[in-house]
Amino acid sequence: MKHLLIVLLPLLSQDQAEIRLLVRADDMGVALGVNEACIRSVKEGIARSVEVIVPGPWFLDAVRRLEENPDIDVGIHLCLTSEWERVKWRPLSGPSSITDRDGYFFPMTRQRKDFPPGTGLFDEHPKPEDLERELRAQIETLKRHLPRVSHATSHMGAAVGTPEARAITEKLCKEFGLRLEAPGTKPVRNWSGSQKTPEEKEAALAAAIQKLEPGTWLIIEHPGVDTDEMRQMGHQGYPNVAADRAGVTRAYTSELVKQAVKERGVKLISHRDLGD
Repeated sequence: MKHLLIVLLPLLSQDQAEIRLLVRADDMGVALGVNEACIRSVKEGIARSVEVIVPGPWFLDAVRRLEENPDIDVGIHLCLTSEWERVKWRPLSGPSSITDRDGYFFPMTRQRKDFPPGTGLFDEHPKPEDLERELRAQIETLKRHLPRVSHATSHMGAAVGTPEARAITEKLCKEFGLRLEAPGTKPVRNWSGSQKTPEEKEAALAAAIQKLEPGTWLIIEHPGVDTDEMRQMGHQGYPNVAADRAGVTRAYTSELVKQAVKERGVKLISHRDLGD
């Protein structure tokens, strides 16, 4: 037994000193430029898991790209809101208490003071059965196209936005064998933001990675490409979506950032690598 401990102790110390980083690329299915950028962020950059919004207008393009890249870890980005002013998406389950008068998802999880009245999902008292019907339809649809989906995350926090919604989401994740979010990880914050230039995002992400301590860390951001389509996306308080998300793509695929990962000895992981 003593000899076994002598052998295992260096391995245990090595595990405790390891820096693991899960980098997520969100919102596949929302725009063509988002689909392109998410794939690039994995194949050419540091992202290791991508999240798919099933009701998004470019969902089938996202499926095609992920079928062509079977090694990429896929999560379902459970969606109950549609935030942009000039492009919207609707529930798979049809109009119900989770939709506005035009049949679209509500823009926000909760009513914002700078938004028109009646635009916060949970302030409109959605019925639990409507929430469950829609979330179930999204999971079933993605698993039918991409059976390898490994986990679930929540777009704008809506799927876990109330205790009742969280209970529904947890039940469905258990039923379909999906991990919900990434428990046990620590967030890497304050490197991105719509007010930062692409160069500032790149430098800030490299600096943040250089400062990581041992443990398992999580980065959540939204890659994109600065295209005419994405320039039409935005809402009150966030008009520069295309430029902001192109900056995320630059940071995710940056040689400076990848060099920081290498110098710091960071192990890039996906949701699948979190284990049970």
